[in-house]
Formats: sequence, structure tokens, C-alpha cells
Amino acid sequence: MSQQRPEDASGNQNNPPSFAPSNRRKNMNGSFSHNASSNNGNAIPSFPPKQNHKFKEVENQNSQINQKAPSFAPTSRRNGNISHPKISNTTPSINVQPISTAYSNSKSHTISPDSYIGTSNEIFEKPDDVESIDNSANNPIGYRKKHHFLKYLTLLLVTLLIIVGVCGALSWNWVDSQIKREPWLTNTEDTQETTWLILGSDQREGEEAKEITGFRTDTILVLTKPVSGHSSLISIPRDSLVSINGQQMKINTVAQDIGKRALTKTVEKITGHKIDHVAEIKFEGLTKVVNSLGGIDLCYNRTVSDAYSGLNWTAGCHSVDGTVALAFSRMRYADPQSDFGRAARQRMVISAIMKKALSSSTLTNFGTVKGFAKASLDSAMLDENTNPGTLLNMGLAFKEATGKDGVTGTVYWTNPDYEVYGVGSSVLLDDAKNIELFNQLSAGTHAPGSVGTLAELMNQQ
Repeated sequence: MSQQRPEDASGNQNNPPSFAPSNRRKNMNGSFSHNASSNNGNAIPSFPPKQNHKFKEVENQNSQINQKAPSFAPTSRRNGNISHPKISNTTPSINVQPISTAYSNSKSHTISPDSYIGTSNEIFEKPDDVESIDNSANNPIGYRKKHHFLKYLTLLLVTLLIIVGVCGALSWNWVDSQIKREPWLTNTEDTQETTWLILGSDQREGEEAKEITGFRTDTILVLTKPVSGHSSLISIPRDSLVSINGQQMKINTVAQDIGKRALTKTVEKITGHKIDHVAEIKFEGLTKVVNSLGGIDLCYNRTVSDAYSGLNWTAGCHSVDGTVALAFSRMRYADPQSDFGRAARQRMVISAIMKKALSSSTLTNFGTVKGFAKASLDSAMLDENTNPGTLLNMGLAFKEATGKDGVTGTVYWTNPDYEVYGVGSSVLLDDAKNIELFNQLSAGTHAPGSVGTLAELMNQQ
């Protein structure tokens, strides 16, 4: 089993995940402790939105509307391009160095709310139950809880690609003609296992692109299918600290600032293994996917009028199109529970899409299935070697990895809050442990279950 690593990358690389709880605080010695005042270490406290300038504006606006309005909006807005120099995607020479120690008007319509099933088998029997799900959510480890929607969206669209792969078996040429390809792959020596790099990107389109420029890969997943053994799906934190050509930066900025192949090579450096295929899933893809299904049904028990997300919602159940679904998922600033409230509504959107996609009315309508497949492909940018067969294989490997016999988790890190001047709080990866982890995953010798620093911390609870 070869563990060839990029020729221009030396040492071990860094890149931990970004999901930490707010009920843990870092001690002076670097260790973490739970808030003793809480009777339940796993319960997520209800935090008000951050008091930045945007929130103050929304607060003034909300004096004229229902104060109980919730909110889920894009996680952040950019103030122009980020500071790192932008270089051609070809990135002929990349020296990756180790860092160790160190949605507008909605149409009302009668819906049975008892069919809304969220992730973790939560059942939204009536709109009011949404809040109770928020309050009972678990967040056991003191790690950043950001960009959950990109993760959910990425997992959803990858699942949809299974359907696309099946369609490809029936109409290979049609599916192949719909694939959008870009140069992502490096010349790193092949290894026996097959590895996919799955990315969730927040790149905007149309008018929004004028305000929110560039893109960042805020979800980074490594899917590995060994020749024999268990498939795995490992997350790399968006804030992982990396060094390219002597410049330190967070891994989620590499593709924009240095190039797509630079990101691929960086991940190869972290894992010690070649990336065979890349799938970049765009945040904006949600709109097209929902519209291809003729809309979805959503229930929410608050009236909302939010200028930032564009959401105008009357409390109750409605059938909505993709634009509303996206605004529903993004609106956050008026939500009493901020990111936590938004996360619950985002799970509702994903569940509603999956319910509609797998319904008999969809599966028995070839036109809808084809439109759904096209929307899914339009939402993804794939590598130069991808074809319908590799898409199907990716979907099957993804399903296996997330099943009971799969391996899931995060990479290992040594410090989730490593401060770097000019970069900010970053995740410092444990290079040696990550190389060892991916060697086992690639050989298929790792036991099923959860892996990584996050899993270890959870096991200590």
C-alpha cells in the first residue's frame, strides 16, 4: 500500500475541524472544562445574536415587526476580497509546509405538519416543536459550532448524486454532458485506494456576487474507499492552519487565494495520500434543487420580515420555492437562538427536500427525476476526470462510510484555538496522528466507528 505524499510538501500538515460547544471554556493550562453551573453539560445555552452593527440595524427594524421573528442567514458577509494574494489556479509550484507544534412571498396551503422528520429522527409534529428541538440539541465539546448548513447541504447533494449515478447507468451520455469540470487534480502518484475530496462552497451568483465576493470552502470532507475494508468520511476543519510557500492561512481560503490544485495538494499533504476526484458543492445549489422538485413544504411558528435574508414569512405552514427555502435557511439575525435556531430550520429544509425527492410522485415522473438530476449536477463543480461511473461510485462509498460499518469523524488536532497574527484563531493539526489515521483508512484496516480528536473528547464526557 503506497502512501505517496506530494513531492513539494514536506513534514506533517495541519487541519482540524470547526465545531465546538459554547459550554466549555479553555483553562490557562490549555485544557478545557465544562460550565459547572449547567445541570446538563450537553445542553446548548440560548445565546442572543452577536451585537455587531448588523444586529443593531435589525434590532431597530424589528421594532416595527413581530419581535419573535427567528432567523437563519448566511453565516457571515465579506467586506470585499480577503487579503491573501490571488494566483493562477494552475499553481505550478506549491510548497506546502508543515505547521505542527508548535426566500419573498410564500403561498399558504394546507399541509400535514406531522410528516416533517429532521436529522437524528426528530419529528416536527407541529410548528411549535421546532423550538423544543433547538433547546434539546446536543453540543458536548467546546468547539466552534459554525457552517452547519453547508455540511447538511453537502451531505444532501452528495446523496442526490447517487440518483444521478443511477440515471447515468441508463443514460450515460446525457449525465456526462451535464457534468461541469474544472482542473482540481495534481500529479501526485496514484495509490490503490480511491479518495474523493468533497467541498461545500459559499460562492455567490448574480447580484449577490457583487456584494459577497470570492468563495471559501467551508466544508472539507475526505471520502476514502479502500480496496478492501471499511469506507470512511473524515472532516477537516475550515479553520485549519496551513502554510503554502511560506505564507500561513486557513485552509478554507486556499482555493480562492492560491488555486484549486493548491487546495487538493494541501489535503494530500495532510492525509499522505492522493486525491483521485473532487466535488465542489455550491451553497446556491439549494434554490435549483428545490425548484426542480416543484417546491417543498415547510412549517414555522413565527412571523418574519427580514431585510437581510429577504424572508417574508407568516407563521404557519407554506409551500415554498427555492428562493424562499434559501432565505428561510439563511435568516439568522432576528432569531432569539441565533445559529442554534437557524440550524434546526436548516435541518427542516434538508428533510423536506429528501421527503419530496424520494416521494412516489417524484420517482414515477421521469421529467421530474431528470430535472432533479440536472439541478444536482448544476450545483456541483467536479474534477477533470469525473464521469457518471465515478459519481455512482462516490455515492455508494458515501453511503457505506456513513452506515453502521463505516468510519466517520474528524482529523486530529492539538489546539482548536491557536492564535496566529494576521490569520486569527486557527486549528492546529496533529500531523503525525493524521498520517497514521489515513494510512489505516486507505488500507481498510481501521475499525468502524468514530475517529479523531472530537470523538475522543466526546468519549470522555
